Amino acid sequence: MTTPDAKRVTLSNGLALSYGDQGDRTAPVLVLLPGLSDSWRSYELVLAHLPASIHVIAVSLRGHGDSDKPESGYRTKDFSADVADLLSVLGIARAIVAGHSSASLVAQRFAIDYPERTAGIVLEASFATLRGLKEAEDVVASAIAPLTDPIAPDFVRTFAAGTIVRSVPKSFMDVMVEESLKVPARVWREAFAALLLDDHTSELGHIRVPTVLIWGNRDGLIGREQQNALTKGIPGSRLVVYSDVGHSPHWEDPERFAADLIAFVNSREWSR
Repeated sequence: MTTPDAKRVTLSNGLALSYGDQGDRTAPVLVLLPGLSDSWRSYELVLAHLPASIHVIAVSLRGHGDSDKPESGYRTKDFSADVADLLSVLGIARAIVAGHSSASLVAQRFAIDYPERTAGIVLEASFATLRGLKEAEDVVASAIAPLTDPIAPDFVRTFAAGTIVRSVPKSFMDVMVEESLKVPARVWREAFAALLLDDHTSELGHIRVPTVLIWGNRDGLIGREQQNALTKGIPGSRLVVYSDVGHSPHWEDPERFAADLIAFVNSREWSR
């Protein structure tokens, strides 16, 4: 176990991203991408269980945490291009990419658009699309679209708490609320609206790298049918189900989540 270093790097497009970095720089690279409103610190409970034999880079995507917050560019393809740019700037040729919730779409997009850069992907609480899903559209319309600055801490805390079934340490949740409050209302609005537009269903077959899905069977946001669609669409993918866990397995069972990441990296199935 190592302690992550908080770093900041400027991409070739001029955008600066904040990220946590830990592990042996010569080891296989694992990139962790948090979902909308979360910063790289979303993975702090997991990082504590990952060994130095994995080079971990946890990223605050544009608009999040201490990363730059441009006026536009919040589609999945924009986030994916930033990840590719980040790896290039850091001199990393190939990585395993893990994404949570909305960022699982970024991992999918990365594997589709940059197959030569992708060693494998881990999709947590994932889906191929939310397009046309009335429940998601209603949540965005009622809760996200009306947001204005300053966003109320109570809203953020309720929003975060609504994604989990198991309790997490209060100190950790307090940090997550603080990190989410760094996200301007315009980023919440644009990123969630953009999320309703993306649809990777027809491109899942282009993902030809080892793929693991991690899903909690009490996820109240993303159902089993989405997992079935992904495993059917992505050749050779497999699903790992966490019992009595909600939408955020890496918060609710970080030790098991870390163990599954370690097993995936150590299996070397991605090195074929």
